[in-house]
Amino acid sequence: MPQAVMSNLTQRAAQRYKDAVALKLPGAGCFTFQELDDLAGRFAGGIRGLGVRPGDRVLLHLPNGWEWIVAYHAIARMGAVVVPANFLLSAAEVAFAARDCGAIALILPAERKSAVEVNANVAVVALGSSAGAVEFETLLAGACIDPVKRAPDDLFTIGYTSGTTGKPKGAMLTHGCVFASMAATATMHVRHAADIVLSSLPFAHVYGNIVMNAVFLTGMRLISTPRFEAGAALKLIEDERVTLFEGVPTMYYQMLAHPDIVSADLRSLVRCTVGGQTMPLSQIEAVTNRFGCPLLELWGMTEVAGPAITHSPYWPPRYGSIGLPAPGVEARIVDLGDPTRSQATGEFGELMVRGPMVTRGYWNNAEATACAIDGDGWLSTGDVARADADGYLFIVDRKKDLIITAGYNIYPAELEQVIAMHPAVMMVAVAAVADAEKGELAEAFVVRRPGALLDEIELLIHCRKHLASYKVPRRVRFVEDLPKTSTGKIMRRKLRDLAPGRLASQV
Repeated sequence: MPQAVMSNLTQRAAQRYKDAVALKLPGAGCFTFQELDDLAGRFAGGIRGLGVRPGDRVLLHLPNGWEWIVAYHAIARMGAVVVPANFLLSAAEVAFAARDCGAIALILPAERKSAVEVNANVAVVALGSSAGAVEFETLLAGACIDPVKRAPDDLFTIGYTSGTTGKPKGAMLTHGCVFASMAATATMHVRHAADIVLSSLPFAHVYGNIVMNAVFLTGMRLISTPRFEAGAALKLIEDERVTLFEGVPTMYYQMLAHPDIVSADLRSLVRCTVGGQTMPLSQIEAVTNRFGCPLLELWGMTEVAGPAITHSPYWPPRYGSIGLPAPGVEARIVDLGDPTRSQATGEFGELMVRGPMVTRGYWNNAEATACAIDGDGWLSTGDVARADADGYLFIVDRKKDLIITAGYNIYPAELEQVIAMHPAVMMVAVAAVADAEKGELAEAFVVRRPGALLDEIELLIHCRKHLASYKVPRRVRFVEDLPKTSTGKIMRRKLRDLAPGRLASQV
């Protein structure tokens, strides 16, 4: 039985699937499993010529494309450590990650080289021509080299967190961690070689990374676009006979609101996945009704290498639940004030997980590691959750997003669920606003459906029908859009930064 490592993933896929198409980039061509493996093998030889050795850290800062996949699997093949840097990060953030992990090489677009300050001894590989850098294409000139032997416990990636509570931390993931998440997700979602998958998720993000890697494990075909556009996604589903669409809630909201949704042929879809944030029940039902297939909710984070809790298309739907732990994963709900005390069924508490995909800790940060992972291997996720009588898990909200009004706890996701029920609402996010008397109050930021008429009074009346008085938002702001991460996840912490020009009129 082959070891669960990532260094030989493309080689094994090429041996099994050969000339089948692995990757299609609309407007940029197709790549077979054999072609991608050959490119990764040759690029591995190229970076070896730059001095990269097993265990060395190589920072990868490219947009989605075949080059990202080739570089990632070349680093894996060399036995080096991949440090994926989201393409939307600032130059300062990229430079911080490179310094923090001690990267000896950096791969990035030529136009970004001058902005990212690194030590003079760091080798720079540029996509395009840039003074003082090695061109990406020149590293493909040599012969394909075989994978370096790695063990499941060897370090494979360092994924930097968003840094919302301070400097970003580098979550260390082994070959076994990444392989376990990939294999468990592929199993739970029943991925197979006949699947045609559409995804715009960034490869640098753990969700998009697991989608990309599952291609080589299962033989499915990935259609990847550099960015998400609702109309283009609907057309690709129809034209390419897509069987599996993978995304975050905002992608589904935008597709449902797009005028082409009325006529789009989505009959090829067998299932879809959604993760990153909780999704209102009304929107889940709208997606399953229009798309004509199950929407599999999932939960994951950087520290668990991707999804760790999810649904299977073979199970009866339980909308609003993130599902059950993947094989080998344990989960429990603990008291928010006392993590040693488990909560009873139905009670809110912090979600804790343990299993083969959990990070081994944070790079060069023993204090943060000790705070996040206890002596028995349980990871504190920071998510408030509950479990029902059957063990299905439900995410209530992020612990840090809790709003406390006059001593009462308000979970923004609960308010968002109610507001999203209104037919004129396309997207909503709720955040805290300071109040001298009550400490904090809830404020709703709402994007209306195209052409819909809705004002604050009407929406507040709707809320009072479904919420306790202390939970009703104290103000509604209508906006043109909501701030999002590169994956489309709504950033509540950025809501207060919305410029006046991005506010929509009240009617």
